[in-house]
Amino acid sequence: MTRSPRAAAPGIGRLISALQFGDSLLPTGSFAFSNGLETAVEHHIVHDRATLAGFALTTARRAATTDGIAVLEAHRGAAAMDLGRIKSADRAAYNRKLSEEARTMTTRMGRKLAELGTSVVPAPGLGRWLTEVKGQQAPGTYAAALGVLFADLGSPEEDAFTVHQYGVAATTLSAALRLMRIEPAETQAVLRQVTAETASLYAEVRGASLADMAGFAPMADILAGLHVRAHVRMFMN
Repeated sequence: MTRSPRAAAPGIGRLISALQFGDSLLPTGSFAFSNGLETAVEHHIVHDRATLAGFALTTARRAATTDGIAVLEAHRGAAAMDLGRIKSADRAAYNRKLSEEARTMTTRMGRKLAELGTSVVPAPGLGRWLTEVKGQQAPGTYAAALGVLFADLGSPEEDAFTVHQYGVAATTLSAALRLMRIEPAETQAVLRQVTAETASLYAEVRGASLADMAGFAPMADILAGLHVRAHVRMFMN
């Protein structure tokens, strides 16, 4: 039996939202950040496709077990119209950032996404949260903004988590093209490798609470500290 166009429309709408708000060209400022790759390349920790893949996989896993959990919690808070729950997820994501650069990255991108989202689509929950951010009652992280936006769009939490993870990988690999001698086809192969882990990462963290947020990657924190003191930098982190 052939499905009617109307029956197929909800799935198409979900995909359009994921494509639009997961687009690397979305003006949230992600192009200014490298997720720590710049210092890793400078210190020869990342120097070829294999080491780049290892770095990107570690970055994606750390993102899933920290900000990824906050994305899910913010989405659930928005779906329940619980502003306090959203703010708790927001603060938890912010407090897990050890470096000043990482905090700057997440709040700058979060506020830009919220301002963009509220101007493009009906997003009442996002608007209420943005008011709290502007009033300095919430830090305004990207994880919280993304979770609330997708709840307002009527998209499930899996979509928000997937867009988050894709964005982490894409930001890292976009920076690699500017920092390393590597072909675009190679970064696309790494992107495919990293994003293939998304479903298993979601299954791992979907039952986690904010108290479970943890990302043990000490080398990443050391690199962040080195980047702050660097005299010449292409990226903000």
